[in-house]
Amino acid sequence: MGSNPASGSAPPSGSEPEGAELAPGLEGWADETVGEDSTAVSVGSGDMAVLATPALLALVERAAVAALHGRLGQDRTSVGASVSLDHLAPTPVGGKVRATVRLEGVEGRRLSFSFVVIHGAGRVAEGSHLRVVVDRRRFEASARDRLDGAGDS
Repeated sequence: MGSNPASGSAPPSGSEPEGAELAPGLEGWADETVGEDSTAVSVGSGDMAVLATPALLALVERAAVAALHGRLGQDRTSVGASVSLDHLAPTPVGGKVRATVRLEGVEGRRLSFSFVVIHGAGRVAEGSHLRVVVDRRRFEASARDRLDGAGDS
C-alpha cells in the first residue's frame, strides 16, 4: 500500500514479565498514504480508484501488530482471527489515513481490539478486530502440514 508507512505504540518498559503489558487500554497506530497499488481497482475489490477495503484492513492489522510489538516474546506472535469493519467513507489516491487500535479485552490467547481509521476529512472506518497469540514454530508447522495434505481431499 502507498508510500512511507509508519506505525507505533507506546514503548514497552522492559521491566515487566512477558505478556504483563497485555492489558486493556494498550494502543497502536499505523499511517498510510493511499497509493495506486492500494485502490479497489488495483486489488480487485471494485472498480474505483479509492482506498480498497482489503487495503484498509491490512492497515488496521499493521496497527494491531504495532501495538503488540515487543510484548509477546520471540517465540510468540499474533495472527488475525476475525474482523468487523464498517467502511464509512472513500479516500482518494494521495490521501493520508491513520488506523488507531485499542486493546479492549484479553481472554487467554484472544486479544480483542477496537479500531478507528481517520483521514483529514473525517472518519473512514471503524470496527473490531480479534487476534490470537500463537507459538510461532507450531503455527508455521501447522501451515506446512496443511500444504502437505492439500491433495488428500
